[in-house]
Order: sequence, then structure tokens, then C-alpha cells
Amino acid sequence: MDDRVTGCEERIAHLERVAGDLSDQVHAQEGRIAALERQLALLLTREAERAADAGSAVVLGDERPPHW
Repeated sequence: MDDRVTGCEERIAHLERVAGDLSDQVHAQEGRIAALERQLALLLTREAERAADAGSAVVLGDERPPHW
């Protein structure tokens, strides 16, 4: 009976460690995702401003090269 209890306790300890490790990874990913969302929002804002400013200007990226 003691061997079964000890085995169960070992498995529970292992599962608790794995759950803690996974929780740490999820927490770190949450931080990375939040940072990426902030960067994306900034880039979208910049692109919208650039597109609004370029409404009257010629965007060189849209022109064909002179050798065509």
C-alpha cells in the first residue's frame, strides 16, 4: 500500500511541476502577444497616416521603372 501511495505522490508532484512550467510559458507568451499587438497597432496607425499623407503625392513604389 505504501508503494502505491508513494507512486501516486510522485506522479502528482511531477504533474504539478509540469503544470507550473506550462503556466510560466503561457504567461511569457501572453506578454509577447501583448507586445506584438502594441507593435501592430502602432504600425497600422503609421501606415494609415502615411496613406493619408500620400493621397496627393506620387508613391514611387507604385510606378513602373523607366526601363520597362
